[in-house]
Amino acid sequence: MKTLTRTATAALALVTAAAACTSPAGEAGPDASSPARRPLGAVRLVAYSGCDDMLAGLREHAARTVGPWGFGGPVLMMERRDTAMAVPQAKSTITLEHSTTNTHEAGVDEPDLVKTDGARVVTVTGGTLRIIDAATREVTAKLKLTGDDEPAYLPADLLMSGDRALVLLRGGGIMYKSIAPMKADTRYVLVDLSGKPKVLSTIRPRGQYVDARMVGSVVRIVTRSEPDITLPEAKENATEAERRRLNQQAVRAAPAGAWQPKVEITDASGAKRELSVPCERISHPADYTGASLLTVHTLDLARGVTEAGTDPIALAADGDTVYGTGQSLYVASNPRWWPVNPAVMEDTAEPVPDAPSSTAQAPADDPTPAEPTVTPTSTLTPTTSVTPTEAPTESPTESPTDAPKATRTPTVPPEETEVHRFDIGGPGAPVYAASGKVPGRLLNQYSLSEHEGHLRVATTVTSADGERSESGVHVLRTSDLAETGQVGGLGKGERIYSVRFIGPVGYVVTFRQVDPLYTLDLRDPAAPKVTGELKITGYSAYLHPAGDGRLIGIGQEASEKGRTMGTQVSLFDVSDPAAPRRLAQLFQKDSGSEAEWDPHAFLFWPKTGTAVIPLNSYGPGTEQNGAVVLKITDSAITRTGMIEHPRKRQSDMVYQPGIQRSMVIGDAIWTVSDTGVQVNDAASLARRSWIPFS
Repeated sequence: MKTLTRTATAALALVTAAAACTSPAGEAGPDASSPARRPLGAVRLVAYSGCDDMLAGLREHAARTVGPWGFGGPVLMMERRDTAMAVPQAKSTITLEHSTTNTHEAGVDEPDLVKTDGARVVTVTGGTLRIIDAATREVTAKLKLTGDDEPAYLPADLLMSGDRALVLLRGGGIMYKSIAPMKADTRYVLVDLSGKPKVLSTIRPRGQYVDARMVGSVVRIVTRSEPDITLPEAKENATEAERRRLNQQAVRAAPAGAWQPKVEITDASGAKRELSVPCERISHPADYTGASLLTVHTLDLARGVTEAGTDPIALAADGDTVYGTGQSLYVASNPRWWPVNPAVMEDTAEPVPDAPSSTAQAPADDPTPAEPTVTPTSTLTPTTSVTPTEAPTESPTESPTDAPKATRTPTVPPEETEVHRFDIGGPGAPVYAASGKVPGRLLNQYSLSEHEGHLRVATTVTSADGERSESGVHVLRTSDLAETGQVGGLGKGERIYSVRFIGPVGYVVTFRQVDPLYTLDLRDPAAPKVTGELKITGYSAYLHPAGDGRLIGIGQEASEKGRTMGTQVSLFDVSDPAAPRRLAQLFQKDSGSEAEWDPHAFLFWPKTGTAVIPLNSYGPGTEQNGAVVLKITDSAITRTGMIEHPRKRQSDMVYQPGIQRSMVIGDAIWTVSDTGVQVNDAASLARRSWIPFS
């Protein structure tokens, strides 16, 4: 079988430089009782000297990681065949005032399912790229990028610069051992949009697409790959120890090419060439598993794929959060789920008390909203898998019968987040700059923010027994990512639900029963401090700056016991950092919004104070999918109306598609669902056009 390396959380991403060097160690401060105030640790990145050096390190680390059943659980996999279809395109010369993708940083574009330049709207749905003329509101061209044998719904994002679009296609499904496998085929397709759209090149990496950022016309794409090792089939009655030994033997015999990231590039004529990342361009941190590598590809959309390919570089590590500015690319690796393998087991003659389960249901009176229930992928089969609630017991045949029964106690790794900075100010591959480490776990990319030579990092630390938690903000120098200051003690017993940094000010929302909105003064990097706190029911899962001391929050209202009740939109006055207050609230009972977890779904048009938010109502007799349109002023939130797409019949079922994205183009609001695009008058919300995808 092939290795199936996959963590239980989101897909991981990490990049490094062409000639990585060691990073300066952060100066360790005094020990503190608070888990969120542990000193910053040093992270060292070292480039391999060549293939022999790389092979020795990767083999040994992977051999320690592999267990009786391989490296882990499900992977995203799919099979692809290229076909193309196009209709004549009449390119509009009219460019209208328009909104763009809601991104973290100005000037740093993020992949999304729709893009517009004011003259045309480009979207990818069901594997087909469509170009819509903004003036005539007609589909002028389409290009099929997937085969008929691929899944009907194929996740895809795109970036656009001038007349070039880059379509980033992911795997098409999750494969388990009981399901027939599909071939993994992540690919990045460069499309020429001038005239009749055509594919210029297709890049197929060996691995899965994680994330990308674009500054100007230059895109950095992060891919994660697994070692390509065929593990032996053990006898049916083989013990786990025997299975592990066989797997370790296979790993230690694997060639360097099993780990080297590879990419296949197909040009417009159909000619193919394969490139491997040279061993000396692969680096590693001091602590790594050898079970995965992260590669960054650099692609200038204005130039296309050059003779050098995509200038790839790689790192033997994991990561899961990408954040970029105009000059820096940051990649952070959140703490891994508790691994269960021989490298983290300790023998003890005494039974080990059960730790609280990470997947246990909260008591009936526990108001904390349930997080996704995820069982960590491990080296054990489902029948013997071990979560933090129990420790595996050694087989009686492995210890004397007259000795105390031994147990293996998994050692919980420290909850720490590694952060790596890369200089992307120059052309070509990024240049590695520094690495550092902070305690705790990030929420998402909005937990990171660079400002005036410092990186602010907001994390939540939870104790090993799950009983205690608190959050804090760490301030690191961008030059070496050494810690210059930190503030902790936020939301004790809670976790972070949203973060937003705006210049020298930070906003952190934590939640369990009420929503403390903390304001932070970050002007002095050595002495960040909390300046104000606002406690209200519910929480904000996304915070958006609205100018003039105003902040918009999208989240959930909750009862006094913390039970969520439905979508709420809040308008905060944060002009006085010492006394933040809520000026207005809109509440929709029994509802949820995609904007709570995906900021790309949120639209705010400052010129008119218009906000558009996807909304799904699920209460009895109130089921409704659409997007709510709001008018937000300096002191009020007013509901303007609701936009809904036409109902769709599928087999014997009629359903109303949910709206995923919205844009302002000229004097109209454009909304996108998986069935089509609708154009509504921005003032009256009257429907102007419906553009179906079928």
